[in-house]
Amino acid sequence: MPNFYTDNPEIKYHLSHPLLKRIVELKERDYADKDKYDYAPENFEDALDSYNRVLELAGDVMANVVAPNAEEVDAEGPHLVNNRMVYASKTYENLDAAIKAGLNGVTMPRRYGGLNFPMAVYSAINEMVATADTGFENIWSLQDCIETLYEFGDEDQRQRFVPRVCNGETMSMDLTEPDAGSDLQSVMLKATFDEANNCWRLNGCKRFITNGDSDIHLVLARSEEGTRDGRGLSMFIYDKRDGGVDVRRLENKLGIHGSPTCELVYKNAKAELCGSRKMGLIKYVMGLMNGARLGIAGQSTGVSQMAYNEALAYAKDRKQFGKAIIEFPAVYDMLSIMKARLDAGRALLYATSRYVDMYKILEDIERERKENGDKLTAEERTECKTYSKLADAFTPLAKGMTSEYANLNTYDGIQVHGGSGFMLEYACQRLYRDARILTIYEGTTQLQCVAAGRYITNGFYGQVISDMLQFGQAPASIGSADWCSAEFAALKERVDNMAEKYNAAVTFVNEKKDDEFKDFAIRHLYEMAADCIMALLLIGDACKSPELFGKSARVYTRYVAAEVEKHYDFIMSATPDDLADYRK
Repeated sequence: MPNFYTDNPEIKYHLSHPLLKRIVELKERDYADKDKYDYAPENFEDALDSYNRVLELAGDVMANVVAPNAEEVDAEGPHLVNNRMVYASKTYENLDAAIKAGLNGVTMPRRYGGLNFPMAVYSAINEMVATADTGFENIWSLQDCIETLYEFGDEDQRQRFVPRVCNGETMSMDLTEPDAGSDLQSVMLKATFDEANNCWRLNGCKRFITNGDSDIHLVLARSEEGTRDGRGLSMFIYDKRDGGVDVRRLENKLGIHGSPTCELVYKNAKAELCGSRKMGLIKYVMGLMNGARLGIAGQSTGVSQMAYNEALAYAKDRKQFGKAIIEFPAVYDMLSIMKARLDAGRALLYATSRYVDMYKILEDIERERKENGDKLTAEERTECKTYSKLADAFTPLAKGMTSEYANLNTYDGIQVHGGSGFMLEYACQRLYRDARILTIYEGTTQLQCVAAGRYITNGFYGQVISDMLQFGQAPASIGSADWCSAEFAALKERVDNMAEKYNAAVTFVNEKKDDEFKDFAIRHLYEMAADCIMALLLIGDACKSPELFGKSARVYTRYVAAEVEKHYDFIMSATPDDLADYRK
C-alpha cells in the first residue's frame, strides 16, 4: 500500500536538521511532561520516534483514504441547505479518518489535548494532506487558527476552545469582506458591546471565507465606532453553537472544489473579544496571516509533489515511437526541473518552519515565565529576536515561491501528459485547477514581494546569503565553515556569482532613490534573493544526502543561474523613465 511519508524520504530528511534538537528541547520544556502523560517523550530520540509514528500514520491515511476520495469530492463539492454548508459526502469520511488518526491539535500543548509537536512536524503532515487533496487540506489545516487563539486569548478561552479543536472541530478565519480584500483596514463588520448580556454582537457580511461554516471562527470586526482604519479593528471569537450567522452563498470556483468558500451574514451574532481591543489587525491578524502563509507553502509543496508523481508515472507508462516518453530529453528535462523545484521549495518550507518554531516557542516560554514573575535570559531574548526576524523574512519567500512553483509544476505536469492531460479523467487537470489559487489567497505573490521588500532594500537577504555561502546556515552561529563538500563546491561558486549579481542589482535600485522604480523592480529582486537562498539550501542538503538531493541541486542551480541572469539584465538595463512604457 502507498504511504505519503515512507514513500517520500525527503520529508523525513528535513526532520533530521540539527536545529530540531534545540526546538524539541524547548517545545518539551526539557521533557517536563513525561511524568504527566504516558504519550509524552522522555528524550529527543523518543520524541523523534513519536513524530515518525504519527507521520507514518498520516501518510497512510492520506494515501489510502483521502487521495482516493479526491476526484469524487472534486466532482460533488459542498452545497447549501437552509443557509448551512454541507460538505461533499466523502469529505466527512476524510474528516473522520483524520480525527481517528489523531491528526488534530498537532501543535497544541498536551494539557489541552494536543500533541505538542513542533511546527516543522505540522508542516510535514500539512504537506501530505495537500498531496492527497488540496481542497481537503484547506479544511484540515485551518486548525492552525487555534495558534492565534492560544497565543492571544486568555486561559479561560484556551480551556474552552483549544480542546474542541484537538478533538476535531473545525475553524475558520473570517477576515475578507466584499469591499475589503487585501486592504483589511477597510473591514466594516460591526462589533458592538451588549451591556445587558455582557457580550459582543457582530453585524455585517464576510466574503471568500474558506470553510466559513466552521465550528469556531476568528473574526476581524470594527469595535471602535467612528473609525475607518486598522486601529479600530479587534479580533473576536464566534462559536457556531450560539447561532446568528448564515451562509448566504457558496462560491463556484475554478478549483479546490472540496473546500467550501462562503459568503457569511452576521445577524446580531454573539461573540467574545480575543485579546485586547484595537489590536485585531495591527497584531493578531499579522500573526494569523503569517501562519496561514506558511500553511500555503506546505500546501503548495504537496501539490508540487503530486503533480510530479502523476507526471513521472505517466511518462514511465506512456510509449511513443517504440519507447517510454521518459526517455526523450524534452520530457526528462521537464521532469527533472519539476523535481528540482519541488526539492528547493520543500527546503525553504522546512527552513522557514524551523525559524517559526524557534521564536514562537521562546515567546510562549516568555509568557509562562511572566506569570511567575520571571523572564527570558539575555541569550534567549537575542535568540528569539534573531529567529523572529528570520521567520518574518523567510515566510513571504516560502509562500510566494512554493506557490509559484506549484503552478509551474502542475502546468508542466499537464504538458507531460500531452493531450491526455486536457481530459478530465486524469488527475493532473484537477491539480492544475487547484494550484491556481495558491498564488492568490492569503496574500498574492505581489503582496509577498511587498512584505519582503524591506529585507531586500536594507540588505538583510544579502547578509543571509553571505552567511549561507560562508557557513551553510542562517544564522551563521548554527553553521560551519566546512559545510560544503568538494563534490558540490562548483555549485556553491556558481551561487556566489549569482549573489554578486543580486547585490549589484539591489545597490543599483537603491541608488535611484525612486520609490516607484523600486516597486517596479522588487519582484525581480525578490526572485533573485529566493533563488540564491533555495539553491544554497539545496546544495547543503545534497552535501549531507547526495543520493536524495544531488541531482536536484545540480539541476536547480543551473536553472536559477539562468533566472538570476535574466532578472539582472532586466534591472540593470532599466531606468525610471522606462516606467512610462508600462503605465496605462
